[in-house]
Amino acid sequence: MARLVLARLFLVVALASLALTGGARAQLFETKARQAYMIDAGTGTVLFAKNENELVPPASLAKLMTMEVVFNAIRTGRLTLDDTFQVSENAWRTGGAASRTSTMFAELKSSIRLEDLIQGVIVQSANDGCIIIAEGMAGSEENFARLMTERGREIGLTQSVFGNSNGLPHPDSKVTMKDLVTLARHIQSTYPEFYRYYSQKDFTWNKILQRNRNPLLALDIGVDGMKTGYTEGSGYGIVASIQRDGRRLFLAMSGLVSESERAEEARKMLEWGIRAFEKKTLFDKDETIGELGVYGGAGSAIVKAEGPVDILVPITNPDRLTARINYRWPLRAPLQAGTQVGVLRVFIGDVLSQETPLYAVNDVDKGPLYSQAFDALIELAQFWR
Repeated sequence: MARLVLARLFLVVALASLALTGGARAQLFETKARQAYMIDAGTGTVLFAKNENELVPPASLAKLMTMEVVFNAIRTGRLTLDDTFQVSENAWRTGGAASRTSTMFAELKSSIRLEDLIQGVIVQSANDGCIIIAEGMAGSEENFARLMTERGREIGLTQSVFGNSNGLPHPDSKVTMKDLVTLARHIQSTYPEFYRYYSQKDFTWNKILQRNRNPLLALDIGVDGMKTGYTEGSGYGIVASIQRDGRRLFLAMSGLVSESERAEEARKMLEWGIRAFEKKTLFDKDETIGELGVYGGAGSAIVKAEGPVDILVPITNPDRLTARINYRWPLRAPLQAGTQVGVLRVFIGDVLSQETPLYAVNDVDKGPLYSQAFDALIELAQFWR
């Protein structure tokens, strides 16, 4: 009996030690970007993370969220590509030719089809196009920005807030690289019929030909989107996606000092991500991943993932891969099969690269009174640690 108590106490301490701690991360790759985040879309593996949760001004990267709101409105039937929007004086002055910013040269008081506005925003990074859409959909930039933030929360953007539709300097506008990758991945997977615009190399409006501002599209390395941005507050930034060798990666980075540095750092990281990792299956579908003690239970909970657990591991340093089961002790009986009981956390070096939900395979009923008493003693000991 005493051995059983000690064994369970050891389990409590061991699980408590799995909590993530802060501090510097040992990276497999170095970049000049101040913030960066890159994942493999197929497995969800985090390949690189540097200050990925740091809030920075979005610049024109905010236009990704503007387009998501538009694409969602089309998908749900509230808009069509043939709908027309009026060019207000505010849109013309703030984002048009008079503003000397990125523009599609929309004419004051003219009407423009939504599909043309979409191409203007995506290909030419048109600030006037964003404002025209925002005013047409929500009545004002302020109202539309609120929609952007609310919609962002719905699709998994946990920190980012938007103050306007175009990313021009605004005190409320802040994004993280992690949120931008989440957004880019969502757009590509949810709206494939619209994602194609991000690989469009040029667009002509008002007889003016403008080329896509994404410098990676011309490199022929597999990049097929998405957006660049610049402000004095955040430097040069980019969100990009590459599809090559049967894989797709998403990258967001910011804090670079020039256009050339942005293009080179993004290219190097994307190509490293494609070449430096190989896919490994950690657990097959229906394979037991672990067995967890259940407080007051008649037995343990056998846990599995819903499907196979695949991850990308570094080719040159596979020993840096570690995996841990993390759950909040105590799990309490009775416990039903199918209940999510924790997550499998996989690390590459110090970077949390993947989290996979774990589910109980079996029911665990309440155990005898003496077992419940031992577990109560353990819980008391844990409380006084």
